[in-house]
Amino acid sequence: MNSIEIVKQTLFTQWNLMRWIRLAAGLFFAFQAVQIQDTIAGLVSMILLVQALTNAGCCGVSGCTVPTSTKKSDLIQVEYQEIKQKHLNKFTHQI
Repeated sequence: MNSIEIVKQTLFTQWNLMRWIRLAAGLFFAFQAVQIQDTIAGLVSMILLVQALTNAGCCGVSGCTVPTSTKKSDLIQVEYQEIKQKHLNKFTHQI
């Protein structure tokens, strides 16, 4: 894969809820930074937008997420045997 394909794959795949939240918060802070001419809000918006676009979190790319695996080979086949209860003797009920 060349670098352009890697960038396209990073930008256009695996959009989850946290990525959308980071994008929305980054856009909100960007509009606020322009509106009130605040440098700190601009820096916060840049950090959030970069995190949203690169799918990076606090610990790097998917560093804080639980790995999702949909491979069927990861599933464990469990064998079980059904155990039936024996009928109680008529003398055991007389206690």
